[in-house]
Amino acid sequence: MAKYLVISTSSNPDSKSRRMGRMAFAHLQKRKIDCAWIDISKMNLPLCDGGKCYGMPSSKKLSAAIEAADGILVAAPVYNYDVAAAAKNMIELTGSAWQDKVVGFLCAAGGTASYMSVMAYANSLMLDFRCVIIPRFVFATADAFDGDNIADKKVTARVEQVANDLVRFTEALRS
Repeated sequence: MAKYLVISTSSNPDSKSRRMGRMAFAHLQKRKIDCAWIDISKMNLPLCDGGKCYGMPSSKKLSAAIEAADGILVAAPVYNYDVAAAAKNMIELTGSAWQDKVVGFLCAAGGTASYMSVMAYANSLMLDFRCVIIPRFVFATADAFDGDNIADKKVTARVEQVANDLVRFTEALRS
């Protein structure tokens, strides 16, 4: 039986990408899918220094969670036309734990101009760790949100579709 993980990579307490991640996680739980939630802002992760950082308890805990998952959704903010640095640091800290995972993305950004920002991040996972990247991802701007809620029904439907695709792709590749 495949296992799944949803990871929030935002440090913003009012994170829109975290809201999408929470929605995807709730959707998977409702479907009775074996899924875990991690919010890296709560983990006190070190910056990757290429040495001591790998032995730190928080790095080991994150690596173990990624290693145990077959399919992963990454909920990430987009800043300055790129996935936030905390998401990249997460890959640097956990490296080979990503090997052969199915990965999907839920991204929130200030505007529509950075729509393709996730591609460099996805390419890194694909080329370095042979991850299978779900070709559909969610990219939402502030207009899709109303307070703590996702107000745009199309974004809600896309979040659920990406969560469903994560399961569908992972099960297909694991069979």
